[in-house]
Amino acid sequence: MRHVIGLLLCAALLGCSTPAAGPRGWESALRGNAVVMLGEVHDNPEQHRLRLDVLRRALAAGWRPAIVMEQFDIERQADIERARREQPQDPQHVIELAAPRAQASAAGGWNWDFYRPYVALALQYNLPLRAANLSRADAEKVVSSGYSAVFDSARLGELKLDRPIPASWQRSQEAEIDTGHCHALPATLLPAMARAQLARDAVMAQVVSEHAAQGVVLLAGDGHVRRDLGVPRWLEDALRKRLFTVGYLERGDTAPPGAYDRIVYTAPAARTPPCEHLLQR
Repeated sequence: MRHVIGLLLCAALLGCSTPAAGPRGWESALRGNAVVMLGEVHDNPEQHRLRLDVLRRALAAGWRPAIVMEQFDIERQADIERARREQPQDPQHVIELAAPRAQASAAGGWNWDFYRPYVALALQYNLPLRAANLSRADAEKVVSSGYSAVFDSARLGELKLDRPIPASWQRSQEAEIDTGHCHALPATLLPAMARAQLARDAVMAQVVSEHAAQGVVLLAGDGHVRRDLGVPRWLEDALRKRLFTVGYLERGDTAPPGAYDRIVYTAPAARTPPCEHLLQR
């Protein structure tokens, strides 16, 4: 989901980058036990190219983080490990085993031409590769029936989903979903949709936390890596102090102050206007 978000005030952030200026000034943050989150607009090839180059340079310089990916559902971790045992240097084998129904964006899944290089890097450098997403099926259960349809009480406690969500956070998350769906959803559905997004972020945060000791990088959509709304909100204070987030936005998109530590802008990807099919219904 593209997250089109409020007023951008670069002066309030740690800084802003553009492809022309280059991101090199902040890349030194990608080292040691840093907790790093690199966002994306899922279908923007230029953003994937730039982000992949950043990660390649960091690994060549000696960084050895766990790579945590939104594109794999958490229940497929065993498939990732099996694929690595069977064919340790074959990223396509990992994808075929761990994401068998997400082969093509045209079919509603991920465009693996964009993500295969990250899997290849994990294999090349023998890095932990971790699935991080709540599956679509489980997210739909959360929307329709609540957290308890997917998580037992112990798991809810681990994920912190048993705690009240501040009203301002809830409202902001609902507003993001409303905007991301072109204001075409019934208002009554927004709280349930926000609940699923919160569950996704909480699950991703737990995976990040489990692998943060050696350093970790989360590759996920821009909304997930926002400090004010996404995965960072679910991290413990000690990890947030080690956190560095980068939003990869398209020119014309905006973000509120403090949403990211850095922003990299690219041209918008060539696509059918995202709201066209919804607004024609």
